[in-house]
Amino acid sequence: MAPSSRTGAGYLYQYTNCRILRNGKIIREDLWVRSGVIMNPEILFYVEKVSADQKIDCKNLIIAPGFIDVQINGGFGFDFSTDTNIEKSLQKVAFGILAHGVTSFCPTIITSTPNFYHKILPGIKKCSGSEMGAGVLGAHLEGPFISPDRNGAHPKQCIKSYDNGFVDVLDMYGDLSNVALVTLAPEKQNSLQVVEELCKRGIVVSLGHSSANLLEGEEAVRSGAKFITHLFNAMLPFHHRDPHLVGLLTSEKLPRNRQVFYGIIADGIHTHPAALRIAHRVHPKGTVLVTDAIQAMGLPDGTYPFGEQTIVVEGKYSYIKDTKTLAGSMATLDTCVRLFAKQTGCGPELALEAASLHPAQLLGIEDRKGTLNFDSDADFVLLDDDLNVKATYIAGKCVYQYKDYVHSPTN
Repeated sequence: MAPSSRTGAGYLYQYTNCRILRNGKIIREDLWVRSGVIMNPEILFYVEKVSADQKIDCKNLIIAPGFIDVQINGGFGFDFSTDTNIEKSLQKVAFGILAHGVTSFCPTIITSTPNFYHKILPGIKKCSGSEMGAGVLGAHLEGPFISPDRNGAHPKQCIKSYDNGFVDVLDMYGDLSNVALVTLAPEKQNSLQVVEELCKRGIVVSLGHSSANLLEGEEAVRSGAKFITHLFNAMLPFHHRDPHLVGLLTSEKLPRNRQVFYGIIADGIHTHPAALRIAHRVHPKGTVLVTDAIQAMGLPDGTYPFGEQTIVVEGKYSYIKDTKTLAGSMATLDTCVRLFAKQTGCGPELALEAASLHPAQLLGIEDRKGTLNFDSDADFVLLDDDLNVKATYIAGKCVYQYKDYVHSPTN
């Protein structure tokens, strides 16, 4: 072939001896990257007539899009809902999750006070990922406009309503420019107006921590909501006369062009394998794997602050102190991918898409994230056949590699 790409167009990498996830299938094909973007090899071959500046042997590993976690409260000893130095917390968590294949995330803040939101939200800047950590896609505000009867680990005294409509939302949060996602309970008065206003601002609305019936959920979706926060958890359970929010997975009263997604915590604790299988088989294209991880992720057993409460970590479980109320997960996203694939039998393709493509579709960024399509951002992860993370790349740069994998050029 003709000369290398060193003609001013940028350094060209060819990832070879690999299998890549594209269009729902794992296929044997090389991946080409230049200037942090996935390239079309036909254009390189036949139009530009260039060859790779560097070939990288992937040792027969799977290449999948980088994982996206849209609900993560913290980790590695840092908590977005209690730490006043939010920049430090973001930096530590963003760096730590690189080892688990996460290239982008939505730092999640549980129900808090107006003063806390006003102080913290300006510090959650949207940014691209790098060797310093995964990219920030915007904050996920989980509360405080939720049901006091379905508060879970959220402090009841901080739960609010929006009796004055969207004015109360603005008063509560302050600046919304760094917000990507808001979880609310659709049964609250004025919820439909609030949903519409949030959607107008490009903010994804999720339904959760709720006692809503199916009708209330359907009305919220018709108003613009398109996500369900941690399905089965902190909501009324499925009932054959009123399936409540779970029924949105099969509702026939939603706009035909509206895709409803649902977050699910496949950590082996929050959601029984049978429930995972039910959700997957009913609505596989809506599955979004989330960790709902707390600051105890990566830490030993002990007692830790969580929002305005205290949690106790025992093995794989975390509880609100003096209760048996689950306080969030300690699972990493790659663990959730492996458990979901195993417990549902869905295969690696769907499990990987549930942590990459589907969250990107939820956030409306699938044109650049969540796929290995040409012209997409070169954020990807290398995995073995058991879906263990061996290396993580952001913008085509290796930002993490496991000790038994060596980023090795072949020329």
